[in-house]
Amino acid sequence: EVKLVESGGGLVQPGESLRLSCETAGFAFSSQGMSWVRQAPGNGLEWVARTSNRGTNIYYAESVKGRFNISRDNAKNTLYLQLNDLTTDASAMYYCSNCYSLSSCSAQTAGYYWGQGTQVTVSS
Repeated sequence: EVKLVESGGGLVQPGESLRLSCETAGFAFSSQGMSWVRQAPGNGLEWVARTSNRGTNIYYAESVKGRFNISRDNAKNTLYLQLNDLTTDASAMYYCSNCYSLSSCSAQTAGYYWGQGTQVTVSS
């Protein structure tokens, strides 16, 4: 069965950092690009970052450029997101997915795999 399990979220203060992980199984992780997508309360899904299958092509939402870093370890079938210098507007549920574009990541459709998310809360 397909599994995507996010972890690493938590409650932090502004300026602190977190490292999120997404451990996967049951699909060809190493041959697929992967994305991080987040959803704040009352908001829709917001694509955050994407990495190509080998980790050589990286894309970030403008709102997180320079602060977040996406990476992957294909040997471990794991996707990572480093969140640095966190601000309160980063508070959201963070999901990993094999969605690949703003459009395909805008809804948790049956065409893509999604984890259950890990909660990041940044409180002042």
